[in-house]
Amino acid sequence: MGSTRPRRPPAPADADRARSIAARGGTASLVGTGVPPTAPLVHHVRADGSAVLLLSDDEPVLDLVRAGGGAGCAVMVELTDRAPVDLREPIRALLWITGTLREPHPVCARRIALGVAEAHPHPALLDLGHGATLVRLDPGSAVLSDAEGTAALAPVDLAAAAPDPFCRYEERWLSHLEDTHPEVFTALGRHLPHALRDEQGARIRPLGVDRFGLRLRVEAPTRDHDVRLAWQQEATTVEELRAQLGLLVGCPFQGAAEQPARALGDGT
Repeated sequence: MGSTRPRRPPAPADADRARSIAARGGTASLVGTGVPPTAPLVHHVRADGSAVLLLSDDEPVLDLVRAGGGAGCAVMVELTDRAPVDLREPIRALLWITGTLREPHPVCARRIALGVAEAHPHPALLDLGHGATLVRLDPGSAVLSDAEGTAALAPVDLAAAAPDPFCRYEERWLSHLEDTHPEVFTALGRHLPHALRDEQGARIRPLGVDRFGLRLRVEAPTRDHDVRLAWQQEATTVEELRAQLGLLVGCPFQGAAEQPARALGDGT
């Protein structure tokens, strides 16, 4: 009889995790052949997987785009996803989107910018046509790398995926929990493997939260460990998230868990 591999806790699908990274925004870098990396003034990944970037008019990559005419030029956008608290190793995921960069007609560019402003208002959008140019990246492929693994994604995967319902609020929630309810992470420590629980000087930190569970970073003196703790049931609403956190903290800590669980739901 062969050995049984340990069962991994449930986690969002690869494309859903990628959509969550895009929804949170993070920082972006645009890389093209023969030009230095560019930091867009504004970046936004749309529902169809295409990316909208606002660049300063003096960025060299714009010369490549215009030299290519309607064909545009091949580029890659790197999105960096940072942890919600100040960790020793703060980068928790990277998303690379590779495709063709084109400059839309000015009338179309203004319409696209309005759509971006509705989703994620940014004052730099007002500079469009006044020192800034909007370009569109039509994706050909994407690669996600995070603690759950590395995955190659097609544009259709990104277009069909949805961000986690809590992805835009986790930074506020988890930083609040760490600042005001450190006892929660002490209680959660009982779910860790024995080797991590017994490691001297280890500190349990929040790394992420999603509809399937809570992610923790255990910062030990010599190395870091990422651990996923699964909810008993998938959470899709704030009320369900509160309940699942309370259950994970667990009896005899149920009373102590009530206030931090409420804080997690309220985002205070």
